[in-house]
Amino acid sequence: MSSPIMQLHGITKFYKVGTQIVRALNGVDLDVHKNEFVALMGPSGSGKSTLMNIIGCLDSPTGGSYILNQKDVSRMEDDELAVIRNKEIGFVFQTFNLLPRYSALENVALPLVYAGMGKKERTARATEVLEQVGLGDRMDHKPNELSGGQRQRVAVARALVNRPSIILADEPTGNLDTKTSYEIMALIDDIHQNGNTIVLVTHEEDIAQHARRIVRLRDGVVESDEMASVETSKPATP
Repeated sequence: MSSPIMQLHGITKFYKVGTQIVRALNGVDLDVHKNEFVALMGPSGSGKSTLMNIIGCLDSPTGGSYILNQKDVSRMEDDELAVIRNKEIGFVFQTFNLLPRYSALENVALPLVYAGMGKKERTARATEVLEQVGLGDRMDHKPNELSGGQRQRVAVARALVNRPSIILADEPTGNLDTKTSYEIMALIDDIHQNGNTIVLVTHEEDIAQHARRIVRLRDGVVESDEMASVETSKPATP
């Protein structure tokens, strides 16, 4: 097997709250290979969101090492991390994080602005991924003119637009009804089939079963790391 695309070893994260030290992560080891689909699960306070922030280069660990695509990102400064985020990682959030005054096309094209791409190329690429997620007829609509599921599709398109190797999805179905949740997970399944590595944070067991591997955290450590059962890896649409 090839080298892992993500190698986290001995990851700790401590926060100072008043006079107390909060230990969010207590020595996490996690390797993720190219084109894996991994779900992170755990109760509130287990450390899964902190771990996701470190995986996504949104935060740095207190201790340990994190090698992403053969680069040690655990020692990088904020501006270096921003470059890595924009190039290597696409984010999908529970709250969509779309700009309300921008159209779907403008929201999706935004990461390409930061990447320095010209307007013509930005528009062409943003159009391509919106069509890929089934929103070719909604490109001029603003977020308040779209349903929750459509907004999340825009967010998925934005995550894909830079052709990142990794997609991080943080509770991507948390604000959606059951039917729409399955539609979004079917879309994420397709993205995985197309070759992306996916790390998904969820507290919902049926959503986690879309992944091929489930890592459960508790009290800042990995409690279990198991392959998802084949029979339940893709729940049927209700």
